[in-house]
Amino acid sequence: MGLFESKKKLLVGLDIGSSAVKVCELQAVGKGVNQRYRLQKLGMVPVPHDAIVDGDIMDSNAVASAIRQVLAEQKIKAKDVAVSVSGQQVMVKKVTFPLMSPAELAESVRWEAESFFPAGQGLDSYALDFAVLEERPGDGNMDVVLVACRKDKLESYAACVAQAGARPAMVDVDVFALQNAFEVNSAPGARDEVVALVNLGSTFTNMTMLVGNRSVFWRDITWGGHRFTDKLMEDWGVSREGAELLKRGIPAEGRSPDEVEPSLNAISDAFADELSRNIDFFRSSFKVDRLDRIFLSGGGAKVAGLTDVLGDKLRVSVDRLNPFQLLELDDRSVDPAAVREIGCAAAVVVGLALRHGGDR
Repeated sequence: MGLFESKKKLLVGLDIGSSAVKVCELQAVGKGVNQRYRLQKLGMVPVPHDAIVDGDIMDSNAVASAIRQVLAEQKIKAKDVAVSVSGQQVMVKKVTFPLMSPAELAESVRWEAESFFPAGQGLDSYALDFAVLEERPGDGNMDVVLVACRKDKLESYAACVAQAGARPAMVDVDVFALQNAFEVNSAPGARDEVVALVNLGSTFTNMTMLVGNRSVFWRDITWGGHRFTDKLMEDWGVSREGAELLKRGIPAEGRSPDEVEPSLNAISDAFADELSRNIDFFRSSFKVDRLDRIFLSGGGAKVAGLTDVLGDKLRVSVDRLNPFQLLELDDRSVDPAAVREIGCAAAVVVGLALRHGGDR
């Protein structure tokens, strides 16, 4: 879903997150049904705490510096990048319209969009995009996904990327990038399930629901992995850096993972409750009475014991999403250890690296 677009070409994925900037470059190999992807470059550089707050860039110099650093470290020459946005200033909605011409649809989308902007805000404050999901001649309707994002948010991200010396050829949405990463790593025939894709970032959780191979529900939840960090700092008096290690089951500052496990489990329980509420809303809204699997990604997915807690409370299989599962690795330019270290935290950036300028 491109809010900025350029000529069609393979783009570099650039995930600008609240805790780190990640970059990914892929190479397409083969064509058609035989097409696969080779991982060429992958890197991550931390972003100073509070440089990005609630998805808004507060310190553009620090963020641009991190972008510049990760691009330089990975020796990425391409300038055109795909970035993504999420959070309260981004809205995604599925709408059903009667079958109509592209010109009629564009006008109808504008009218429909007005209904889901916050009170007192209108189209002038938002960038709007849409794509047809499915045309159904049988019943004379078409399903369309609408996306709107505040223009000032888009402009701040684009300006930051430009300040770092790159070009924002496309702005995507985290939930769509997440779906791309999942689909390219799913074997054919393994998609007739009801699946929740949940990306637990530092500030927001991106969630999309797939029924079969179709995405039907998207949501950004104001619930991030920083809650685990804050809880450990509060309960155990450790530094932010120490809490980040303990979150991942690594001893730090005289504290052991077993010692802090009750604190982590308390937050995991709260996250399970929040996730359950959103899943229940999806089930009731779409009349779906089952959930087969949850795939967890994002930096927060690495929290020790989280998958077990979610599985027990939600009574469903929970696995970490491996965004490199079916990708080839160019071991001349990519360190396998770095790939394992970043792991499920790279889902969004891999999804972005699958984008071409001009995609919808």
